[in-house]
Amino acid sequence: MNNRKKMESPWIYAMQLSSVILMWVFVTGIITWIFNLLRLSIYLKDAQNATLGISLVVIPVFILLASVLTYVFIGMHKKTDEQQKNI
Repeated sequence: MNNRKKMESPWIYAMQLSSVILMWVFVTGIITWIFNLLRLSIYLKDAQNATLGISLVVIPVFILLASVLTYVFIGMHKKTDEQQKNI
C-alpha cells in the first residue's frame, strides 16, 4: 500500500498543480478581457460606469478564489510533507 501511494503521488501532484496553474491562467485571462472592455468603452465613449462597476466587483472575486485555491494547495502539501517526514 505504501508503494502504491508513492507511485501515485507524482501523478496526483501534477494534476493538482495543473489545476492551480489553469485557475491562474483563467483569472489573468478574465482580468485582461475586462481591461480590454474598459479600454474599448473609453474609446467608443460608451457607458464606462457599468464596465467599471462590474470590473471592481469581478476582478477581486476571481483573484480571491484563485488565492484560496493556491492557499489550500500549498497548505495540503506542507501538511503532507510534514507527515511523511514523521514516518
